[in-house]
Amino acid sequence: MPYAELADARLYYERAGSGAPELLFVPGWCCDHTAFRPQFEHFARTASVTALDLRGVGQSDRSAKGYSIPELAGDVAAVCGKVGIEKPVVVGHSLGGMIAVELAAHYPTLPSALVLVDPGPIDPRPETVEFFRRFAEQLEGPDGAEIRRAYVHDMGARDEELARWIVDHMCAVEQPIAAAVIRGVSEWNGRDPFSRCKLPVLLLRAEIGTDSDVPRLLQIKPDLAVAITVGAGHFHHLEVPEQVNAMIERFLAVSL
Repeated sequence: MPYAELADARLYYERAGSGAPELLFVPGWCCDHTAFRPQFEHFARTASVTALDLRGVGQSDRSAKGYSIPELAGDVAAVCGKVGIEKPVVVGHSLGGMIAVELAAHYPTLPSALVLVDPGPIDPRPETVEFFRRFAEQLEGPDGAEIRRAYVHDMGARDEELARWIVDHMCAVEQPIAAAVIRGVSEWNGRDPFSRCKLPVLLLRAEIGTDSDVPRLLQIKPDLAVAITVGAGHFHHLEVPEQVNAMIERFLAVSL
């Protein structure tokens, strides 16, 4: 099996396809590379694709530390160096979108573009920071497993089979790792990293409500491309992959 050997962990990845552009898929919280299967298989027909398991998830090594967003972004950069991935379009879902922003800010010559698939809070309000701080504490507590399952269930999909898969998939990650990553989310503010992203960025949202972060993100990056899917939720890349894939294709066609 293919692993990138880092200083303190081995990270699992899969590669397929050939040619340009190179796409690198970074999954969300408690998800492994299979959560991007529809995109991986679709784009492998015409381009080079790589999907990885973040530290502590799937077939990658577990470790006692290394779960902050800057550290996870460092892992992704290290995988690119080990595997020989050059100028990828980094496609990140949820937590993976936050990691993509951090990666582009601190390794500006590495990616060629970002696709943020319903990313976590990039420019969080104080109440959002407090929510994730308390959520991390709850996950670290005696009822953490039950609290995580309830939280993940609310993310679900409209299709019952897919919703069950999402819950089981995300709850397979060891509880201390799940809690450590949320602790890292609570400690990260992406406003400055996002302001340093000079490359093309597509933001894919499942919906835009009255409390949407889109106006604030456009103030930080006026050339941000924004698209909205129809008929799906947080896992819209799994629920309506035909919409997500088409939007990514169009973005790449006009941006690269």
